[in-house]
Amino acid sequence: MEKISIGVEKHFCEECSLALRRFVGHMEGVESIDVEEGKIAIAFDNSKVTREALLKITKDSIEKLGYKLIE
Repeated sequence: MEKISIGVEKHFCEECSLALRRFVGHMEGVESIDVEEGKIAIAFDNSKVTREALLKITKDSIEKLGYKLIE
């Protein structure tokens, strides 16, 4: 299992946090997703989903919800 951490510009509202957990958390290979203030931590099985694919989908989802990543 591998973990990634993504910084987000501002705190997620409750609805956005739930939406992100539902969408990304239900992807094949994702073991867990924690949405905390200013950070998203995802544990995943890299034999089922690549780090690059997971980062792209998560980034796209975050931006669609109106948030920006801290690079």
